[in-house]
Order: sequence, then structure tokens, then C-alpha cells
Amino acid sequence: MATFKAVVIEKGEGGQRAALTTFDEADLMEGDVTVRVTHSTLNYKDGLALTGQAPVVRRFPMIPGIDFAGVVEQSSHPAWKPGDAVVLNGWGTGETHLGAYAEKARVKGDWLVPLPAALTPQQAMAIGTAGYTAMLSVLALERHGLRPDSGPAVVTGAAGGVGSVAIALLAKAGWHLIASTGRAAEADYLRGLGAAEIIDRAELSKPGKPLAKERWAAGIDAVGSTTLANLLSMTRYGGAVAACGLAGGMDLPTSVAPFILRGIALYGIDSVMAPQALRREAWTRLARDLDHAALAAMTTTIGLDAVIDQGPEILAGRTRGRVVVAIG
Repeated sequence: MATFKAVVIEKGEGGQRAALTTFDEADLMEGDVTVRVTHSTLNYKDGLALTGQAPVVRRFPMIPGIDFAGVVEQSSHPAWKPGDAVVLNGWGTGETHLGAYAEKARVKGDWLVPLPAALTPQQAMAIGTAGYTAMLSVLALERHGLRPDSGPAVVTGAAGGVGSVAIALLAKAGWHLIASTGRAAEADYLRGLGAAEIIDRAELSKPGKPLAKERWAAGIDAVGSTTLANLLSMTRYGGAVAACGLAGGMDLPTSVAPFILRGIALYGIDSVMAPQALRREAWTRLARDLDHAALAAMTTTIGLDAVIDQGPEILAGRTRGRVVVAIG
């Protein structure tokens, strides 16, 4: 097809505007692999890009979407041939490189990983960057030496994409899970994923002490700011927190006390530029460890024509779990 459907963001004097339109294949950016995209997903960063509420998009026009699953159509890269099923997360797609909300994408072959045999393209995008980031966070906690018998684990932003997958992964591994959420109505949903306790995010969002009562051995935080500071202050001696999001802000109003008096660690989780070996390890573990029934329970599916309207919804915290975008 010389042209295909795509969501395109344009910027003019009045700001940016996103629209579903027709895009010419000749206008795709450079890359050694062309992929027929079958599925994408909606992440918090995608919501920022679609609405323009943060400067995620760095060039215009831009096709947003930081994740896709699809099938290779053309390739001059030695690792890929037509017919290969592939997944992409990050690498600047949807930000500096034309992204995933389109029927086609042209990218660097080094950015792709093979779709695990145990996952369908739909399941891979139900996981998406949110779930892949959750897995990177779990791997960081494991490398620190933490295990379910180390003590409880806490997950913030629990009803969101990262939080939902993190709870499912940790619960299946046997952790006692504490889920922090501002949405009391999602308590049954979170318990269904494996949370043993639900706490109101207000407990963690107010300024606290440099050191507070020790409550958990491990944490996965997608919120940042005061919430992350409180997580650190309540982490048990020798524990660790993986920070992977900033839904609550980029600041971190904490002190050195948790680090030098309790010997805890703070791990920064980057999904965008993670090396190929780590990506493959994460996807291998996701295919093996994530319960498919739990994944289905946290997933809804929309069409490409609905994704623009979903941007404000995810930023407002009105989406639950994972949203798959069915494209082709």
C-alpha cells in the first residue's frame, strides 16, 4: 500500500492537533526494516504526546505511539526477514521517530525484539512499555537480592498500566503485595490481580518524615515526587525501590537518611534506551511469568480511530490497567 491510515500530530500557531488521516509510505523516516503494524497500546507518555501537555513530541509532523507489534514486510537488516513477528518499545518512536499509531512503521532493526512464541501480538501490546517497564523493575529488585521472603512489596499507581502488571508479576512470584491507589473503586480489581492490601495514595502523597516506620522491603513506584520520598522513608533496612514514573511530579523531596541509616537502594528504570540483552531478558520473563488470565483481566481494546480521545483519559487517571490499540 502506498498510503495507509495513521494518527498524525501537526503543530501550528494555535498549538498542536492530532488527527486520523492518510499517510504516504514515501514519507516514512529512514530505517532498515519496514513493519506492518497490527497492534499498539496506550501508555502515559502516549497520553502526553497526544494532548501536548508535555513536550514529548520533538518533531512535526509526528505519528505518535511508542510501542508496536507487527510483521516484517521488508528488511535489509541481517537479523530480520519478511514474515518475522516483532515487538518494539521506545527508542524515541513517537517522539523523534515516526511511531506506532499507523498501519506501517519503518525503524532500525536494532530496535526490534522477536515476539515471544508464547505471546500473541495482542498480548504483547497488552503488556506494552508499561508491562515491560514493570518487568525491568522486578529484575532490578531481584538483582538487589530481594525475594518474597524479604518482606512485603509496595506498588504505587497500582491501577495503572505499570502498577497492574507489577502486581500480577510479583503476586505470582509469591510476594505479599501492598497496592497504593487513589481509586477506592478499583480495590476488587487490584485484589483480583493479587494485591493483599490496599492503601489510599493519600497516605504517601503528603510530606512525611526523612525516616518513618519500616513497612516494606521492596517497592515499584510510577509516581515520583513526595510519594517516592515516602516510599524510601518507609523501606526496611537493606531494601530497595525501583523508580520508573513521574505521574506525580519530577521532584524528589527526600534526604540521605534512608540511604545511609538503613542502607536502602534506589534504582532508576529506563525502558527507552535499555540495551538489547536486557530487553530480551525482560520479554522472555514476561512470556514465562505473567499470568495470561491476569493480563486479560486488566486489558481493554480500542481501534485506531479511538486513540486520540483516550489521551486525556489516561492523563486524568480514568483508564484502568492496559489499553490495546488494534490497528491491522
